[in-house]
Amino acid sequence: MQNELTATPPGFKSYNNYGAWLREKYDGQRVFKVIVDGGFTCPNRDGSKGFGGCTYCNVDSFTPSVSRENPSIREQVIKGMERARKGNRADKFIIYFQPNTNTYAPTHYLKMLYDEALSIEPENIVGLSVGTRPDCIDMEKIALLESYTDRFDVDLEMGMESIYNDTLGQINRGCTHDELIKALAMLENSKLDVCVHTIFGFPWETKEMMLAYADEINRFPHIKFVKFHHLHIVEGSIMGVKYKREPFKLFSLPEYADFLCELLPLVRPDIVIQRLFGLSDRELLIAPNWDLKKSEIQYFIDETIRKRGIVQGSALL
Repeated sequence: MQNELTATPPGFKSYNNYGAWLREKYDGQRVFKVIVDGGFTCPNRDGSKGFGGCTYCNVDSFTPSVSRENPSIREQVIKGMERARKGNRADKFIIYFQPNTNTYAPTHYLKMLYDEALSIEPENIVGLSVGTRPDCIDMEKIALLESYTDRFDVDLEMGMESIYNDTLGQINRGCTHDELIKALAMLENSKLDVCVHTIFGFPWETKEMMLAYADEINRFPHIKFVKFHHLHIVEGSIMGVKYKREPFKLFSLPEYADFLCELLPLVRPDIVIQRLFGLSDRELLIAPNWDLKKSEIQYFIDETIRKRGIVQGSALL
């Protein structure tokens, strides 16, 4: 690990971060995601593969209130755009189908929802982002998403969560890592931008096990984006009930920043990092409570990375 003598200048990020990528991609325009709840469920909630969902999950913990309160796709998009313009001076938008599994429906129904969301101010929409599970992807749905790529940038975000089947079983994921590999094989020559989402901090995984996620991600050259999240425990989740009965070790903010400083040099430098940590609404968060705003957490992590001179992919050179 490098020391402060090799630190990068203040404000400079030595990892391939999504904000900088968006600014370059869209000529300096301010591009923000508008989260849309399409009313989907998951195969491990509806009994298809199981019940109760992933043990860490409460969908409300990552769904903004504007999506929960407005049943209409149109209302969600309009209000989401208004909020981004008012709060962030947004110029352009990416429509983001996030909560639950957003390909878990017949293809014709998916098309109806995607079309509706993309028809609202299409001149100001630059992208479509769809969050899903690897076991809810097939060639027909890939073809549907690819049909939008002549007008929008389209990314498909899949939950990897862990690379270990034992962990996926313990968290009631309802699918295996092999199913993710199968989905990635279907997407190998796709026009879609592929994003994978991971969670670090399951108490039975060692640091060495978590650092190995980087090797697994690196071996798929068509993975373009990643989202790294730390495990947090939320109200309304199975894991939340267990944690209250018998608390277990979770990352402190300094510990998580230390971990990222070891992880980033192992990550392929062309991969764009959309997120380094996760957040939930404070009223739903049980632990770890870092008691900081999102911007303050981002600053702490970025400053730790900068002061130590950490560079994404440097260990691969």
